[in-house]
Amino acid sequence: MTSTTTGQFLELPPILSPEALRPEDARAFLEKHPTVQGIDVVMSDCHGIGRGKHIRRHELAALYISGRPMPASLFGQDVAGDDVMATGLVLSDGGGDKRCWPIPGTLGLQPHVNRGQVLVSMYEPDGKPCAADPRHALVRQCDRARELGMVPMGAFELEFYLVDRKRDTNGRYHPARYVLTGRRANARNTMSVDELDQMSPLFEAIYEGAGELGVPLESLISEYAVGQYELTIRYRDLLRAADDIIMTKRLIRSVARRFGLEACFMAKPFGHQAGSGMHLHLSLADDQGRNLFADLAGGRLNGRLLQSIGGVRRSIADTMLILAPHLNSWRRFASAVYSPVSDLWGLENRTVAIRVPRTLGEARHLEHRLPGTDTNPYLVAAVTLAAALDGISAELDPGPPTEGNGYSEGHPPGLPRSWLEAIDRCDQSEFVRGVLGEVLHKALIAIKRAEWQRMAVEVSEAEWELYGFVV
Repeated sequence: MTSTTTGQFLELPPILSPEALRPEDARAFLEKHPTVQGIDVVMSDCHGIGRGKHIRRHELAALYISGRPMPASLFGQDVAGDDVMATGLVLSDGGGDKRCWPIPGTLGLQPHVNRGQVLVSMYEPDGKPCAADPRHALVRQCDRARELGMVPMGAFELEFYLVDRKRDTNGRYHPARYVLTGRRANARNTMSVDELDQMSPLFEAIYEGAGELGVPLESLISEYAVGQYELTIRYRDLLRAADDIIMTKRLIRSVARRFGLEACFMAKPFGHQAGSGMHLHLSLADDQGRNLFADLAGGRLNGRLLQSIGGVRRSIADTMLILAPHLNSWRRFASAVYSPVSDLWGLENRTVAIRVPRTLGEARHLEHRLPGTDTNPYLVAAVTLAAALDGISAELDPGPPTEGNGYSEGHPPGLPRSWLEAIDRCDQSEFVRGVLGEVLHKALIAIKRAEWQRMAVEVSEAEWELYGFVV
């Protein structure tokens, strides 16, 4: 009990931890890494930005035993960390803390800094999930799938740029010089292995860190623009796949800084170069691990796969704010360079929104190509999985696949054409409100409206150059 200044006593609620928490994980980590003195405690906000604390070695055991207090107002902040009062999460309960608990399996070492890291998620004092935490929205949809006898499986691709830290004399950023040679690329060099070799010390450090953190990074390529790269991550449980993205983006940023570079996860950092996507690959398995999207006899596409595509197609207009959450996100759709803004689907077709890759029958899945690399993976996975489950439940027909160049179809009617339209559409969406819950949905819309207003009053350098002394 805690005494107040008046001499009265307040009965505090008991500290209840979520299930499956293992305090022995903390002890094992400390024994394995006796020189580690600090651990980053990371919680993802509405944008997928890591918020949290840096704790000392002796505090780790307590995190697993009694959690760690943090304010729910962290979910009511914009990308700059400023409070958005309209979310209803800022001082609504007097600013009291809720409790964050470690996410099992995410405690690991960051070897390039000899520091630990663990992801956490927020809960109420009574142990119930905090309604504002985006990760819980995905957990609910995964639980829903399991109640239907299906296990969500997936993986994200991650595209990004490596950028020089310093601007040029005109105030512009440029793709990074190679860390081995110091040269600057002057051509795309798409899928060049020599390009990768010149960045190899940086990527070797990333792979080492991913191995310690339990993130199964796989193939690496130089992408479709100077300084752009793509990492793929092993297909696995969808919730862990979303955790993988949070850890991988943070790892890439941190390692890049140690090499004097910056990692950029904007969807469109350079106007005349390719944008960066974060494509989601999704399927459903049974409790024995068998793929429920596997081809039928004769190579025919599975009905559950087609129905899932129908559900995702139906949801795209409502979910565009989640798939393209920032002003810059919409610049990725300004040119048709592997960035389809549509609700089309097709077989082995990169000009549509939902692609069915050419995979072996047992590995069949869908690929949602609309999400940008600036999205929150928990929200993207939550709305995509929910839409797929709805499609299966309603036995939705996805319609005929698109053949040839899907870009020639133009902008589909009914799909938002701008960031503001996407905000309005998401605000009115019963589907998104149902997936996120009332609290998170309200917070997301309020934050995005505040962000839109913030950007609407900014005058860009491009406007000065084009209009300043001409009109």
